Amino acid sequence: MAPQPDPFTGDEKLPARAAVVVIGGGIIGTSTALELAERGVDVVLCEKGIIAGEQSSRNWGWCRQMGRDPREIPLIQESMRAWRGMNERVEAETGYRECGILYFCETEDDIATRERWLDEHARPHQLASRMIGAERTEELAPGSTIKFKGALYTENDGRAEPQKAAPAIAQAARRQGAKIFTGCAVRGIEKQAGRVSSVITEKGRIDCDAVVLAGGAWSRRFCTNAQVELQALNVISSVSRSQKLDTGLETSAAGKGFAYRKRLDGSYTVAHGGVSVADIVPDSFRLFFPFLPNLREEWPYLKLRLGTRFLEEARMARQWSLDSVTPFEQVRILDPEPVQWIVAESVRNLKAAFPAFQNIKIAETWAGCIDVTPDAVPVISEVDEIPGFFIASGFSGHGFGIGPGAGKLMADLVTGGPTCVDPTPFRHSRMTDGSRAAMMAEV
Repeated sequence: MAPQPDPFTGDEKLPARAAVVVIGGGIIGTSTALELAERGVDVVLCEKGIIAGEQSSRNWGWCRQMGRDPREIPLIQESMRAWRGMNERVEAETGYRECGILYFCETEDDIATRERWLDEHARPHQLASRMIGAERTEELAPGSTIKFKGALYTENDGRAEPQKAAPAIAQAARRQGAKIFTGCAVRGIEKQAGRVSSVITEKGRIDCDAVVLAGGAWSRRFCTNAQVELQALNVISSVSRSQKLDTGLETSAAGKGFAYRKRLDGSYTVAHGGVSVADIVPDSFRLFFPFLPNLREEWPYLKLRLGTRFLEEARMARQWSLDSVTPFEQVRILDPEPVQWIVAESVRNLKAAFPAFQNIKIAETWAGCIDVTPDAVPVISEVDEIPGFFIASGFSGHGFGIGPGAGKLMADLVTGGPTCVDPTPFRHSRMTDGSRAAMMAEV
């Protein structure tokens, strides 16, 4: 059973007009809406299901700077500044705590890999990440049966509660004047003189000046109908939650084949970290070619499978008229089955590494669908071909922690002011103008 986000009751009367319409009620969409509302922008958010109903409530809950692609580092720094004051800003509990994160190193090669990232990327940005030795690793993660040689450690990384964060941010956005509608799918956009003029929802039209698509795993399908190319492969991530367990392990950590994060209630989120699954569906065949150059490097343990979703996806429309029922109305919440062998292996690996987890009892398991770009870096950008149409998607499993920063950057772009970070690495056009390969070569 998937975890349930905190309940949120949407508004009722759809407005005839708004300055900006945000599509999607996950961490990215709600963060964008909050930023815009705080700036006095008339913003409407439309969510086809419930707030945080998909990956935004199903992720690990890490707010992580270390190990990031260098293109994301300035944005995650911006995001971490937001997380540290988030509870006060939204006047609610998001679960954010500055617990620190560890990446365990078992071999000299592990240490060399982490040190290379530190030298090339962390130190130029003055991150707090550093290598620690075996003794300090033992202090932060006591009782392991593995004699770790050390760890990459970032003491000011944190954690938050995925089931709480986006609903709390949405409530805050509404207090600031945003209108938020749940159970309200956006079927598509309309244009006048080549630029965005309105959206058509299942409940009616909203005229607007700009649209932000933050639809996660649904964004590619929406873009296809709008004749916009968005390269994003959907990857299934399987996770579990334990019952409350006293282990003495407060710092979030990842090792080979396991990762854990303590939750506010004393239970733990457990994941594998080394294996994810991509379902082979009809759209996959159009996607594999752009992914091939980077798939092995960014997702070396990605497994492909052919299952029932092939037929489900084959039946699902990729083109539709705006007066017809869409896939977004047919599937309100994307709820993939967890891959049980991955869940079991992650728990087994964790128990082998830390005897404190020997009596762990799993309370629930679930899966989420991650939208992955070919270079594993998100698109946060206006679409050149359609002025006024913006995309904030493709966060490639990095979206929860970076969400508040992404919302701020998107609000900067929509309002046309100075941007909090350089938006160039996130531009949509990199997927089609050949610059993606050049940027990757520089990383």
